[in-house]
Amino acid sequence: MAIIIVYCVFSLQEIAYSEIFSLWAVSDISYGGLSFSSQDVGEVLAISGLGLMLFQLLVYPLMEKTLGLLVVIRFSAVMLIPLLSCYPSIASLSGLTLRLVIICASILKNALSISLVTGLFILLNKAVPQSQRGAANGISMTAMSSFKSFGPAGGGVLFSWAQKRQVASFLPGDEMVFFVLNLVQLVGLIMTVIPYISHNQ
Repeated sequence: MAIIIVYCVFSLQEIAYSEIFSLWAVSDISYGGLSFSSQDVGEVLAISGLGLMLFQLLVYPLMEKTLGLLVVIRFSAVMLIPLLSCYPSIASLSGLTLRLVIICASILKNALSISLVTGLFILLNKAVPQSQRGAANGISMTAMSSFKSFGPAGGGVLFSWAQKRQVASFLPGDEMVFFVLNLVQLVGLIMTVIPYISHNQ
């Protein structure tokens, strides 16, 4: 059950990020966004998808075999925090530099996120006997779907609220958005230290 809860927390963060990224990318520079067109966002996501496919096929199996599932999960969770913290600063870039940096950040974010989700999914299947895997996967997908249902609405509300606080003294604008995403990420990371998860690797 602990693995399912961790899986749900990371899924919530991931779907909220997916909602926020597109909104942030198309929002105006004056609001801390990138002023991208929908075509620009599509290009970034397409290139990220290609990078993700190559990562899943070539890099992830070697990482998992060399480091082990739990190390990959925790490493990915830890590395996502500073990466997301850099996103508001990316908005200060322009031109080709902005495009290259946002593409690299997006590829890295997707690679780390998929490492988390894949690792947790494998860990879940290792934690139960073969005869119970169908039930465990059904429960985890149901729970994850319910968590994911809150992600887009929560992400949209968070982004909308942050747009209204551009001149706040504490974490103005989009800094608050990525701070909250990092808090959810941190909760998930802390939950990976639960002894039950460590014993079932």
